Amino acid sequence: MDLSQEELQFLSIPDILRESISIPKQSPKTFYLITLTLIFPLSFAILAHSLFTHPLLAQLQNPAADPNQTSHKWTVLLIFQFCYLIFLFAFSLLATAAVVFTVASLYTSKPVSFSSTVSAIPKVFKRLFITFLWVTLLMVVYNFVFVGFLLLVVVAVDTQNPILLIFSGTVIFLLFLVVHVYITALWHLASVISVLEPVYGFVAMKKSYELLKGKTRFASVIVFAYLAICGVIGGVFGAVVVHGGNKYGVFVRIVVGGFLVGVLVIVNLVGLLVQSVFYYVCKSYHHQGIDKTALHDHLGGYLGEYVPLKSSIQMENLDV
Repeated sequence: MDLSQEELQFLSIPDILRESISIPKQSPKTFYLITLTLIFPLSFAILAHSLFTHPLLAQLQNPAADPNQTSHKWTVLLIFQFCYLIFLFAFSLLATAAVVFTVASLYTSKPVSFSSTVSAIPKVFKRLFITFLWVTLLMVVYNFVFVGFLLLVVVAVDTQNPILLIFSGTVIFLLFLVVHVYITALWHLASVISVLEPVYGFVAMKKSYELLKGKTRFASVIVFAYLAICGVIGGVFGAVVVHGGNKYGVFVRIVVGGFLVGVLVIVNLVGLLVQSVFYYVCKSYHHQGIDKTALHDHLGGYLGEYVPLKSSIQMENLDV
């Protein structure tokens, strides 16, 4: 990022996207290896997951299935789902740690290599994991509320109550469009903060909330666009590759599946880059300068390098 800290606050969403896309050019080998080892497995697992679960679900829904076999298949399905979630969670945090660390290293002119990024991941992962636990707690509360209003929809349909149906349906729509998108934006920014600042967990969530002020609309548009693109990719993959056996040949399904995995890899990489750049945009908007020397030392601390005594990588607010 060649822009000054003062200029970052004026970036529009297209500007943020262009700035993010240009970052891998500064260290193509590092980003190629990060993409190949972390982002590709994550993207492939997201799409290929339905290829394995669809046959099992089809067999479980068969009324003529043997009860003993059904019990076994349920066990297999639950074990597979558990392993999938662990894999998804692990690679999601690993990819986030790798991209955020690499972008910050380039920002501070710190030497960048895939080996240095991999060496830093263990300590970064721990911080991201604690932040993720706090986000999970918040999502549990959100899901309880969401399920509660889904039950209201069922009650409204059973009792044929149009007012209750409209009310609960509107709340569900707003919960996803506003609350879910906002929590996702909060989580993504908190993840960057957990890597780049000496805070994590609830403190990182609180700081993320403060940084989003004034940039909430930008964050919401970016997150919603990302979720929408992923939704379209998943929908097309499901329609053609998973359920399209009767309409499309094996070759077409393989080509389309490979193409969609490639697109999702690019979307995920760009999403992580945008996530990193957006942090600097928010810092600039709130006139919170970033001491590059302190950030350089902070990143070096992940690698076991000598870290001078500093109270924070964040300079005093310029408004004070």
